[in-house]
Amino acid sequence: MTCVLVRTDDEVYRVDSVWLGPPRATFPWRARYVSYGVGLLAMITVMFVQRRLGIGLDFFSVAWALVLTVVATRFLGQRIDYERPLGQVVALFSHEVRGPRASTAAAGGAVRCGHVRQGPVVAPARSRPARSARKGGRRRGTT
Repeated sequence: MTCVLVRTDDEVYRVDSVWLGPPRATFPWRARYVSYGVGLLAMITVMFVQRRLGIGLDFFSVAWALVLTVVATRFLGQRIDYERPLGQVVALFSHEVRGPRASTAAAGGAVRCGHVRQGPVVAPARSRPARSARKGGRRRGTT
């Protein structure tokens, strides 16, 4: 039995568009072009949130912002590929945020009593005497 390997065109799409740079002057990491844009937006967002929280601009705040930027960029980079580009991920996120939700508020309106039938008041039959009818409101058997 012989095995036949069928070659597909998937390898064409697996090639990432990365900047390799000139010889001996490349970055020490491989990143797609879209990752640099996502990283820039993530860094701006993280630094903006830090300023709004009252965190000052010093070495450690910038270092933590860089760490959070790398984490956010890697997280988004795992979800972006040639089948799902960045624009589609952003559109999907915006549709999820603005999409219709089930109503949790109770539906109701003005309370009306027009549907209640009115008639003569009928007292319910009592099997034992009311407490107020007994002397002093004491229980039986106590003296």
